[in-house]
Amino acid sequence: MKDIKRLLIPAATVILLLVALPVLASGGEGHADSGKLMTDFIWRMLNFAVTFGILAYFIRKPLRNGLAGRRDGIARALQDAETARAAAEAKFAEYDAKLNRAEAEIDAIAAELKLEGEKERDRIVAQAKEMAENIRNEAERSASFEVARAQTELRAEAARLAVSLAEELLTKSFTAQDQSRILDEYMKKVGDLH
Repeated sequence: MKDIKRLLIPAATVILLLVALPVLASGGEGHADSGKLMTDFIWRMLNFAVTFGILAYFIRKPLRNGLAGRRDGIARALQDAETARAAAEAKFAEYDAKLNRAEAEIDAIAAELKLEGEKERDRIVAQAKEMAENIRNEAERSASFEVARAQTELRAEAARLAVSLAEELLTKSFTAQDQSRILDEYMKKVGDLH
């Protein structure tokens, strides 16, 4: 059917020329060269139509194949472009999902790090309080020990000073009469006990 339609145009052109030829030939004014010009024109038109027909006959198949190939190439290119678009959309969706997952993981890690930081802070504060309490207790024990040692030293010094002072007083105020009186009293007490 397509071949008939393609042949119809050249055939219609030839028929039109054949019909127009007698009309053009009969319309002359009687000039001597007017019929010759018309005949020349008709032969040129006929030559053109035949050349056009021959060219159309031989060029039609390669032209049709070329156009069909071009049409197929465009269809393939459109199909490839559609496939590439679908693949790009799928990649975009995949990367978008990965990005969303990564953002969620980052948020989770940040929350976990914050929680761990707070726990570590609480642990360090508790450890510091415990160390401060230990230092305070140690300082109190050390202070108590130092006070007790100082008191012992003060008592020992006081006793030594008291003995020294008593000895000094006794040597100054104790005479030979006092010595014999104390000896007599002692003997009397020892005698009363036996």
